[in-house]
Amino acid sequence: MEQLHAHEVLHMMEGNSYSIASLKEAIIEKFGKEQRFHACSADNMDVDDLIVFLQNKGKFMPADNGFTVDITKVCDH
Repeated sequence: MEQLHAHEVLHMMEGNSYSIASLKEAIIEKFGKEQRFHACSADNMDVDDLIVFLQNKGKFMPADNGFTVDITKVCDH
């Protein structure tokens, strides 16, 4: 299975707010439980690894009842 870029998840998050659990559920629903992800500085991440990676990179910002993507921090390549 081909790895998807983390941008796919970040763009999916636009306009929505999530908790960790609801984000995980949304990613699995859209991309599948076995999907692996890559980013500029990491690869072969599962859903849990991806969420931690995105948190640590500061890609989330507070929103109603949780957090959303900080679209200003999404690289554009």
